Amino acid sequence: MIFRETGLDGAFVLEMEPHADERGFFARAWCRREFEAKGLDTSIAQTSVSFNTAKGTLRGMHFQLPPHDEVKLVRCTAGAIWDVIIDLRPASPSYLRWEGFELTRENRRQLYIPKGFAHGFQTLADATEVHYQISEFYAPGASSGFRHDDPAFAIRWPLPVAVISERDRTWPDFAGARETAALPGT
Repeated sequence: MIFRETGLDGAFVLEMEPHADERGFFARAWCRREFEAKGLDTSIAQTSVSFNTAKGTLRGMHFQLPPHDEVKLVRCTAGAIWDVIIDLRPASPSYLRWEGFELTRENRRQLYIPKGFAHGFQTLADATEVHYQISEFYAPGASSGFRHDDPAFAIRWPLPVAVISERDRTWPDFAGARETAALPGT
């Protein structure tokens, strides 16, 4: 596996190293030893799948509050997404910065998202499926987020939003979440 650092402290884009022959290829998608060698969290409590019917669907921006904050390894297994993460860790050198990454079935890239990050994505194709490996069990009472169009971040989404849940549309903005201490590290 190839680990590529992003501009956000502790986040990585992972690329597989396929071994091809006449049948196709074989590649490792996760290896505890390689993750440990990079100092990354190797805990996996659950695996989840998100299926999204329509192009332009937006999910986010989500995170779990401590002590239920989680590491995610995200991969698009069908279709394509614009995957966005925001560093919410006050002590981080990349605090409050965001980056977006195109993850597709074809490029097979994965995104390693450390604890203390908000995460969201927009589908770039119909019938898009996203696979998650998550370090912690989901704790509904620790689930939090803020709006995808929050002016504090000015995220540049590639498409108009076609589908969004009521919950994602009505999250507070970042300033409101900060005031109520509904953020990691506050």
